[in-house]
Amino acid sequence: MRKLSLIILTLFIFFAISSRLLFANEENYKVLDAQSAAQNAKSYENSSKVLFIVDYSNSMNDKIGGKTKLQIAISTIEELLTKIPSTTQVGLRIYGHRQGITYMDGCTATKLLVPIAPNNAVNIQGALYSSSAKGWTPITYSLKQAVNKDFAGVTGEKRIILLTDGGENCDESPCTYAISLMKERSDIKIDVIALDIYDAEANNQLRCTALTTSGKFYSANTQQDLKESLYDSLNVDKDVRGSVKIK
Repeated sequence: MRKLSLIILTLFIFFAISSRLLFANEENYKVLDAQSAAQNAKSYENSSKVLFIVDYSNSMNDKIGGKTKLQIAISTIEELLTKIPSTTQVGLRIYGHRQGITYMDGCTATKLLVPIAPNNAVNIQGALYSSSAKGWTPITYSLKQAVNKDFAGVTGEKRIILLTDGGENCDESPCTYAISLMKERSDIKIDVIALDIYDAEANNQLRCTALTTSGKFYSANTQQDLKESLYDSLNVDKDVRGSVKIK
């Protein structure tokens, strides 16, 4: 009887120690997994390259709810920038900021205001106020400049966030350009936010531009729509400082 009790006691101690070791290992694994996930998230975040292309054409002076479309766009982007991690590489290009005297001038009115770089929020916030809405809507030419110049030498996944209140009004098609671009490369995605656009052809062209590049298309008719579209585009939490994930 005493021998049986001794065997039971020994087995009990063995299982107790084994259980403690097992759970300890599980906790260690959890810690390691958490550290690994954090490192991967940091690496992913650092690899993010985002270029905003913002419409400064004359129609951005039209109002929604008492504010011009440009005022709404600027204030919403400003807020978004405060939630983007400083390590994320961000830049700003605009178009329509110059009133073209000739067709050629109007259709090449685009400018990189802030080159893509980390810690760029303040630079972009300031640059948003440096121009006024005046000209035309050279979307395709702006996309070409972004791809060929702004992203020159930039490695990894890249995303363009195009915010426009109208379709292309120069003699080009952003949809056709996007299709040809995807035949050559797959490292660029274009998200398009159509702000207060009710023209079916313009929306179709812009939707094609986004979906062809595996990007997202948003139709925003209010300031809240615009905010939700921008935040969703970058997977940024609306209430806390978020992280940018390019998918």
